[in-house]
Amino acid sequence: MDKKEKGKITESQFEKKVIELAEKGPTSEKIGEALRKEGIHPKEFKKKISEILKEKGLYVSPDLKNVEAKLERIKAHYAKNKQDKRAKREKDRVFSQLRRIKKYLGIATR
Repeated sequence: MDKKEKGKITESQFEKKVIELAEKGPTSEKIGEALRKEGIHPKEFKKKISEILKEKGLYVSPDLKNVEAKLERIKAHYAKNKQDKRAKREKDRVFSQLRRIKKYLGIATR
């Protein structure tokens, strides 16, 4: 068995693998990276990772998820360091960015 045959999987196995990885919580970008580390190249399959996740209802915009995570980190830092005015400004800036992304994606804000 040579190197090329080792990574060959069927379309249905690919979808199962994507869903399995998605349930652990990473974005579609991180799922693609994990698959490439295993020797599975998503471009060889018909469906994109995000399409598979949308069909199963597991898709979350990577931009949204990344900005939410950044906002949580900044909030935690600012809670410990109230004197940090730059952190306050950054928290406001990232919150605004999050609102713009939600508006663009059509997601209701709180």
